[in-house]
Amino acid sequence: MPSLPVERITPFDPPPELAQLRATSPLTRLRYPDGHLGWLVTGYHMARQVLSDPRFSARSQLKRAPTVRPGIEPFYRAPALPGWLVDMDAPEHTRIRRQLAKAFTAHRMRSLRPRIEAIVSDRLTAMGEAGDPADLVESFALPVPSLVICELLGVPYTERTTFQRDSATLFSLEATAEQAVRAMADLEAFLTDLTASKRRRPGEDLVSTLATDGELTTAEIAGVAALLLSAGHETTANSLGLGVFALLSHPDQLARLTAEPGLADTAVEELLRYLTIFHFGVPRTPLEDVPLAGEVVRAGEAVTVSLPAANRDPQRFAGPDLLDIGRRQGGHLAFGHGVHQCIGQNLARAEMRIAFPALFQRFPSLRLAVSPEQVPLGRDNGFYGVHRLPVRWS
Repeated sequence: MPSLPVERITPFDPPPELAQLRATSPLTRLRYPDGHLGWLVTGYHMARQVLSDPRFSARSQLKRAPTVRPGIEPFYRAPALPGWLVDMDAPEHTRIRRQLAKAFTAHRMRSLRPRIEAIVSDRLTAMGEAGDPADLVESFALPVPSLVICELLGVPYTERTTFQRDSATLFSLEATAEQAVRAMADLEAFLTDLTASKRRRPGEDLVSTLATDGELTTAEIAGVAALLLSAGHETTANSLGLGVFALLSHPDQLARLTAEPGLADTAVEELLRYLTIFHFGVPRTPLEDVPLAGEVVRAGEAVTVSLPAANRDPQRFAGPDLLDIGRRQGGHLAFGHGVHQCIGQNLARAEMRIAFPALFQRFPSLRLAVSPEQVPLGRDNGFYGVHRLPVRWS
């Protein structure tokens, strides 16, 4: 009985065993670290089916981690924390998501574009003034989404050291249960105080809007803000850092992007598909017996949907293991699918569509300052990426 494959041979490709399993069946048995026998979904069409089927629950009480991750133990097999809608089903999930939806529309993200452009420009200027070599993660990939999500939520950027540390702990595979509980408590205490202050003196930010609408409790607002703040900068930071590494490692694709800036939108979609940083998959649990692929997934049996495997499925994407920034095949699952599809996806897209072209326009000779083998990969995190990306341009 296989456990979840996690060992990569190359930096940008999922573990090869995932493709081998998918070639046999889109649904295979999976042994979880606690000994539980559940299921692994590797096929694209079955992934969409499971993620859109309300019979498969997202409730944290039912979830199991497919990898050894001590920091998740206090939060799985337990009721969802207030506001953590990713761990809820309807109607609670629906109620909370409805309050957030208006802040993350495509129209609202377009209205944020000038501010995102200014943040990107400021970071590139600072990076240039500091000179090379530089760590692209520290200088650019991390501060850009951190600044953007702080402004959207109304969180002072001066608090970045604290929330970045707590977020890193929550997503680390190496954090202990005690460390994760402490990080969550610190993050939510900080955001509870922030919510209270926004109720007294509201601004134009999302936390102020939620605090004055009166639809969510203080604990729910703090929880929502913790989720958006932590996931909102970690995901995009990893996508930017790993995306730059991928483009530098595929000079033909980088040349296309710099020669044709109009490809930015499709390039971002292709990088999201090709890299799929949520690399351990999405957990779901059937509430009743469900027939799938000639099998019966019993109620209560854990299911892990492998997004990287689904996004490399040759039955959906031609030449799926090739990075092609001109690819017109949409519909990737990097943001998930169904009612739990990432609510911040339009924000992430806006940041990446602005950041990639601007970076290579400002530094057309950008290149790695170390050999590719020396780039430290983020295998020890719930989001795959690079810990550092040393670069030069002069």
